[in-house]
Amino acid sequence: MRELGFSLSVVALALVPGCSRDQRATPEGKSTAAPFIYVSDETSGAVVVIDPTKVQSVETIPVGKRPRAVKLSRDGKLLYVALSGSPQAGPGADDSKLPPADRSADGIGVVDLATRKLLRTLPSGQDPESFDLSLDGQTLYVSNEETAEMTAIDLLTGVVRGKVGVGKEPEGVTVRPDGKAVYVTSEQDGEVTAVDTATLAVAGHMPTGKRPRSIVFGKDGVTAFVTNEMSGTVSVLDTAAQKTVGEIKLFINSPMPVGPRPMGEVLSPDGKFLYVTTGRAGSLAIIDVASRTQIKSIDGVGDRPWGVGVSSDGTRIFTANGTSHDFSITNLTTGNVDRRIHVDGNPWGVAVGGI
Repeated sequence: MRELGFSLSVVALALVPGCSRDQRATPEGKSTAAPFIYVSDETSGAVVVIDPTKVQSVETIPVGKRPRAVKLSRDGKLLYVALSGSPQAGPGADDSKLPPADRSADGIGVVDLATRKLLRTLPSGQDPESFDLSLDGQTLYVSNEETAEMTAIDLLTGVVRGKVGVGKEPEGVTVRPDGKAVYVTSEQDGEVTAVDTATLAVAGHMPTGKRPRSIVFGKDGVTAFVTNEMSGTVSVLDTAAQKTVGEIKLFINSPMPVGPRPMGEVLSPDGKFLYVTTGRAGSLAIIDVASRTQIKSIDGVGDRPWGVGVSSDGTRIFTANGTSHDFSITNLTTGNVDRRIHVDGNPWGVAVGGI
C-alpha cells in the first residue's frame, strides 16, 4: 500500500579532538553518529535533521524522490534512505489515474553524516519501502512493494546479491537477532515471510492480522511482534517454531471513529514494554510484553503517527506525525507530549541511537 508513513533515528555524541562534527570515537574504535534525529520527508524528497538539544530542525538534506524508511549504518557514519519513483497514492487508488512511475528514482540513498551529503544511490529493486541491515552491516534487505520481492544488497560492492519472492505488497523488514533469518510483512496477503539470510530461500510463512506493517523482536530473540493496521491488533510470532502464537487487541482513549491503526513499533531498552503508533488514531499504545496486553494509551501525540523511537534511558518516545507535519517528543513518565517540531511535508522515517 502506497501511503505516507515514517520511521526515526537519533544517536548520542560527545565531541572529542580529531572527530568531525557528527562523529565520535568509541572504546571499540568504532564511530557513532551525533545526537541528531534524521526524519525522512516523503513529499519534499529530503531528510530533515533535528537537534534534540535545541529542539528544532537544523538542516535539510536533499536525497531523492519519496524518501521513506531510514536507518543508520552499524558504525553510525552513514544514513541509508529508501527512495521510490512510484507516485504517492492512498489505499485503493486507481493506478490508471496516477502519473507514470520514475523507475530511475528507485534505490537506497547513502548519506554521509559528517558532511550531510548524499554520496550515492544503490540499486534496490523496484519501489523500495523499508529495509534492515545484517548483523555485520554488510547486507541490506529491502522490501520491494510493487513486485512482491525482497532484495538483498551487498554494501561492500554496491550490487544486488539476490532477490526472493515474498507476499504481495511487502513492507516491514526485520532481521532476527541471531542474524540467520529476515522477516518481511505482506500487507495484501496478511502474513509474514521468513527468509534464510545465507541462502535467500523462503523458510516459512506465518499468518497475521489484516495489513501487517512492522516487525519488532523481543529480548529473547525469538518472539516477534507484528502490527496489523486494519485489524487493530499486534500478532505475536514464535520464530523458532515459525508460527503465530497470539494476538494483542489495542485500544485508544480518544474518540477517533477509525479506532487504532497500528503502524510503527519499538521495544523499550529493558524489553518490558512495546510502544506502538496507531496511525489515524493519533495515539501511542503501550503494551506490557510479559502479559502481552495493552496497559495504556497516550493520545494526541500528533496526526497519523507512524515511525517511532525511544531514548536509551526509556523515558522519552519520538514519533513522526505524517499529516500534522511534525515530530513529537513524549515524556513516558508523565504521559505528556513535551514538544512538537514542525516538519514541512509528510514525515515518514526515523531511527534512534543513543540519547
